[in-house]
Amino acid sequence: MKLARLLKSIPPLVVLTTLFLLGNSANSCPFCSAPSLTLSEQVAQADAVVLVKWVGGQAAKISDAGSTEFEVVEVVHQPEGGKLAKASRINLVRYRAAKVGDQFMLFGTKVDAAIEWGSPLEVSKIAYDYMRNSPKPNLAATERLIYFLKFLETDDKMISDDAFGEFANAAYADVSKIKQELPRDKLRKWLTTKDVSPGRLGLYGMMLGLCGNNEDAKLMEAKISEQTDDFRLGVDGIMGGYLLLTGDQGLELIEKQKLMNKSAPFSETYAAMQALRFMWQYGDGRISVDRLRQSMRLLLDRPELADLVIADLSRMKDWSVQDKLMAMYDEETNIPSVKRAIVRYMLSSTKDTGEKKGDATVAATEGSSEPVTAEVKTPVPVPAHVTRGLKCLEELEKKDPKTVNEAKRFFLLK
Repeated sequence: MKLARLLKSIPPLVVLTTLFLLGNSANSCPFCSAPSLTLSEQVAQADAVVLVKWVGGQAAKISDAGSTEFEVVEVVHQPEGGKLAKASRINLVRYRAAKVGDQFMLFGTKVDAAIEWGSPLEVSKIAYDYMRNSPKPNLAATERLIYFLKFLETDDKMISDDAFGEFANAAYADVSKIKQELPRDKLRKWLTTKDVSPGRLGLYGMMLGLCGNNEDAKLMEAKISEQTDDFRLGVDGIMGGYLLLTGDQGLELIEKQKLMNKSAPFSETYAAMQALRFMWQYGDGRISVDRLRQSMRLLLDRPELADLVIADLSRMKDWSVQDKLMAMYDEETNIPSVKRAIVRYMLSSTKDTGEKKGDATVAATEGSSEPVTAEVKTPVPVPAHVTRGLKCLEELEKKDPKTVNEAKRFFLLK
């Protein structure tokens, strides 16, 4: 069954939560799946790491899990005073089938005076060399990313997956710093071949947006414009990269095809919304904030996205829709989550007073010879949106005190 049909059968909140989890935290790639623990991180975190080869073992029986014997080929590191050495043997509980000479990595944790080993990780010689030469996690992110860049889409799946994981864990700012090193021709190929995992397309689209040109923008536009009812992993990153290259002109196409087009699949509209968020947070003025707000406002008419859109408009400090939201509040079609989002929006608007905080040094207090630094606020006239927000909240509390109280309960902005 196509995912588009499946999405229609699932409650919107579940769908949105699932799609959100496909994205990433603020400290990692905006368009990658959830970050994973990479090989270099596993090596850094383990108390002991060794390369071993399979020697033999005792097969499992009904009442016995069996055992497996390995011979140490190389000690990567071990606790001070450790006795691991080349050719020493390690026996693990549970039989693991392999061939004599097959190589594995073992990661161990020191417990008292002993090492507790995790499950063996089978590695090729190439994968082991890749791991041994990997820059340590404490080095500069740009230095590390340039190393891992060479291994994206390499033939060894373990290496390719791990290199992608390093980029999935990387902050956008760090990826942006190496844009001159990005392999433009390879990125074009990866975006158009079926051999690349769909989960990587978001990263590759974003990267092409950082290093590409007008020809690449046309390629991404064709990719974005493909007609499909299927859920497309990574199309949000392709849209984000496209907007980096095209700015306002590209945004007009996104609006027409994905935001204003009511027949566009839900997943495509949500992907466009993610691209707007990306440009607002990382676009560095490529598209103005007012223009991004204008695009986001188009989605207020999409009931399945309204609560998220209202929250985004609040983060963007777009207080121009206060009256529209008050009208929306009374619509019978709006669900409780939308009503709570409207209340939180109004609460946020009242907090955006425009006051600027600063420090001022005042005289020493009694009993102290040291001057005191105190936080002061520069007074400004009360903005119109604050006055309007307070009035709206007063109206909402009268007509729907329960929802207002629920919204206030989880309102974290101070």
